[in-house]
Formats: sequence, C-alpha cells, structure tokens
Amino acid sequence: MGSLVLVRHSLTDASQSGRNLGQGDDPPLTDAGAALASRLADALAIEIGELPHDELRLISSPALRCRQTAEPVALRLGIGVVEVADGLIEIDYGAWEGLTADECRRRDPELRARWEADPWTTRCPDGESGADVAARAFPNLEGIEAWTAEARGRCAVVVAHNHVNRLRLCAHMGWPMSTYRDRIASDPAGYSLLTFGRGLPVVRRLNAAPAQP
Repeated sequence: MGSLVLVRHSLTDASQSGRNLGQGDDPPLTDAGAALASRLADALAIEIGELPHDELRLISSPALRCRQTAEPVALRLGIGVVEVADGLIEIDYGAWEGLTADECRRRDPELRARWEADPWTTRCPDGESGADVAARAFPNLEGIEAWTAEARGRCAVVVAHNHVNRLRLCAHMGWPMSTYRDRIASDPAGYSLLTFGRGLPVVRRLNAAPAQP
C-alpha cells in the first residue's frame, strides 16, 4: 500500500487578500508563504518518516507558487528532481481572475449564484468549471495514484492548488462533485494524506496544517 500526500501551495498576496488566483497571473510566495513552506517541509519529513518510503516522488503544478512550495520539501526530503505536471494547474477563473467573491457577485450576480450552487458544471465567465479542471488534472493524479498502489514503499508528494485538490478529494470521498467547494477546505500549505492499495483509497489526513512557529 503506497502513499500520496496532496499539498496546496503556500501563501501568496492573492491568497492573503482573498482574491482569485488562477492562471492569469503567476506570482511568487510572500515572505510569510516561504516561511510556511519551510514549516511544511519539516512537517512532511516527520509524516513521511513514519511511512514506508523506499521510493519517493515530488510532483508540482507548473505555477511558480507551487514550485516554490516544493523547493524546501525537495531539500528536506532529499529529492533531487521535482517533476512538473502541466495538468495540475489551477482553475481558469476567466473574467473573475483577481476578483474577490463579493466583486464576482456584483459583476455577475446570476452566474455567480449558479457557480456557487454547482461549480462542477458551471463555468467561470470565459474560464473553466470544476469538471473542466478534473478532465485535465485527474489523469495526472490517477497515474500517480496507480504508481503508489503498485508497492508498499512508494510515496508521492503532489503540490497543486485549491480547486485541483478539493476536486480530487471529493471524488475519493464519493461525495457529489457539485459539493466540492462546500465540503472540503484546502488551506495554504495544508496537506492531505491518502494510501492506495488493492481496494478503496484510505484518507488518513485531511487539510492538515504545518506546526505553528
């Protein structure tokens, strides 16, 4: 039975201000985000140290904020190569990029209400729906999960995004996909731990937080 650690990237200016950050911009982590990523690396070293991990992989979204979150993790775990998977990029918010939730509601009240009720099938204006994200992200994640399931000593860490991670966790929980935003939280630098074998995956951690300084 292998393991998967699903991580959301650490803090950016957008995440600290509550603004949508999808594909329209590619900002770095803030200083606080870099410090949080370092604490995440320490937390994962302890977590993975208690798991069988003869083979370790670290996979990141191509977004800078994810790659910068992965850097201290790679250093702490002794992983030389960080793989990049383009399909793990965050949702395309389209015209809602850079806006707060309230600004989206004022701009597109009816569309925003439909999206909040069902983000799985409802697309952001000129952007993506949850189903669109899953269509490109899930094949990447399924391949990683299949790799971990092949041997007990395999462990993969994936650094991705808010929507990507919540969608995948919702699918594994067996919940209606339209509820992925309502039922699962994904905080900056939060991580979830799943194990894969012959049967159903087991969720062992959900949105765990690195220790406070």
